[in-house]
Amino acid sequence: MANHKSALKRIRNSETKRLRNRYQHKTTRNAMKKLKELTDKKEAEKLFPAVTSMIDKLAKRNIIHDNKAANLKSGLAKHVASL
Repeated sequence: MANHKSALKRIRNSETKRLRNRYQHKTTRNAMKKLKELTDKKEAEKLFPAVTSMIDKLAKRNIIHDNKAANLKSGLAKHVASL
C-alpha cells in the first residue's frame, strides 16, 4: 500500500478515471452493436453521427487508439451504406 499522500490521491484519481473510461467505452460499444443490428437505412443514418461522435471522443481521450477509431468508423460507414 502507498505511504505518501500524493500516492494515495493518485490511486483514488486513477480508479475514478478507470471507472469513467470503462463506462464510456461500454456505452459506445453498445451503441455500435445497436447500429449494426439495424436494418432500416433511415434509422441507421440518423444514429450514425451520434455513434461516430462517441468513437471520436474515446480516441480524443486516449481510451482507444486513433487508428482503431478510424477502423471502427469505417466499418460502421460501410454497414450503413450497404443497407
